Amino acid sequence: MEKSYVSVFLLLVAISCVLAKDIGKKETKETKPKLPQTLSRGWGDQLIWTQTYEEALFRSKNSNKPLMIIHHLDDCPHSQALKKVFAEHKEIQKLAEKFILLNLVYETTDKNLAPDGQYVPRILFIDPSLTVRADITGRYSNRLYAYEPSDISLLYSNMQKALKLLKTEL
Repeated sequence: MEKSYVSVFLLLVAISCVLAKDIGKKETKETKPKLPQTLSRGWGDQLIWTQTYEEALFRSKNSNKPLMIIHHLDDCPHSQALKKVFAEHKEIQKLAEKFILLNLVYETTDKNLAPDGQYVPRILFIDPSLTVRADITGRYSNRLYAYEPSDISLLYSNMQKALKLLKTEL
């Protein structure tokens, strides 16, 4: 009879251990959810981003909205610094809703997107007629489409300029 009590006791201990391990695993999964990678890549999660250059061109033409392309690299400190300021700037985030948005971590085959070379970060604007707006530039003569965090007000102004040019062309 003692053997049956010991057997039942050991069985209960084993079941308790298994259940305790399962509960512990569920708690750690609930406390550390893995966030999915979004197309924004941190440039503004609430904004609608396109996945490819071709899709962005198509949406720009069909919606009659200008396209803003941000070329950057995930491991570039200049890109990361600009991304942080861009994402935290409320006015830029609001104005960006009026654009078709694309951020690229690779170069496209369209040479028009690198009119003065391939560097990052680089921001170009394309109007719905699919014309690269080479006249909307940053403040550097050797990297015309480069922006730094301190240039955020210029970027905002250039975004407004891209929208105004669109209105005057209509």
